[in-house]
Amino acid sequence: MRALITGITGFAGSHLAEYLLSRGDEVWGLCRRRSPRKHLTKVRQQLKLVEGDMRDQSSLFRVLRESQPDTIFHLAAQSFVPTSWRAPADTFETNVTGQSYLFEVVREMEIDPMIQIAGSSEEYGMVYPDETPIGELNPLRPLSPYAVSKVAQDLMAYQYHRSYGMRVVRTRAFNHTGPRRGPEFVASAFARQIVAIEKGAAPIIRVGNLEAERDFTDVRDVVQAYVASVECGEPGEVYNICSGSAVSIGTLLEMLLSLSKIKVTIEKDPALDRPSDVPLLLGDASKFKKASGWERVIPLEKTLLDLLNWWRRR
Repeated sequence: MRALITGITGFAGSHLAEYLLSRGDEVWGLCRRRSPRKHLTKVRQQLKLVEGDMRDQSSLFRVLRESQPDTIFHLAAQSFVPTSWRAPADTFETNVTGQSYLFEVVREMEIDPMIQIAGSSEEYGMVYPDETPIGELNPLRPLSPYAVSKVAQDLMAYQYHRSYGMRVVRTRAFNHTGPRRGPEFVASAFARQIVAIEKGAAPIIRVGNLEAERDFTDVRDVVQAYVASVECGEPGEVYNICSGSAVSIGTLLEMLLSLSKIKVTIEKDPALDRPSDVPLLLGDASKFKKASGWERVIPLEKTLLDLLNWWRRR
């Protein structure tokens, strides 16, 4: 496979690049000039990187001409929910307008790659208790600008498939974490604070909403699912990627603390609360498992230990 990854320097993009290279695939990446490339250190010499931006069509033409990909994994996005509250227009420009540019360049070049669109469980938004576990046919009731942008990406992909026959598969990954996760995301934020305390910082952990329940999967399992989606998925279809079990954010914190010897005080930080939050996201991946045979392999305990050790090494 000759694969192009947008967002290759990011959390999931770097893990996806490593996985594809381990299989012997040829990997190209679109990356912005200012994007840090520290996540790609181990594999940088094996990659073909092209500088560009999703909001610049000329750079999209350039990377597609040079790479001629069989498959495009479209991961580039403004992916942090709180940032979307502060910068909704920028979130839409990056996520929605950027994807429209990509699709139009593919059409204009008359190429026919398989395209995976990385959606999110945030698209489901306000899910009622009798609607869990969440299947792909559940109503989409997004509760943040980020979630609305991902719904737009999702439906745009469906529209381009129906209108132009574009070979697009949509995935809705539920929460995923692991080594390299940015410190703004909850599990990584907790792990970073724990390591700072281990190294002498004040023994206080600041938290937001600990009651919310989320369905976590290891990023290394998720990127294998992304590859399975383009190899086994049906163009035009949408697939949940998730573990099928949920834990509260409070339980997640307890699990991380159990992996350290520190004693802490937990303080509520109102700045970490969102204008609206999703109480429960618990997914059903049976449709995807049936189509691809994919299964979650890495238990949450190992994911959290690997995340904690990644911060300790840093």
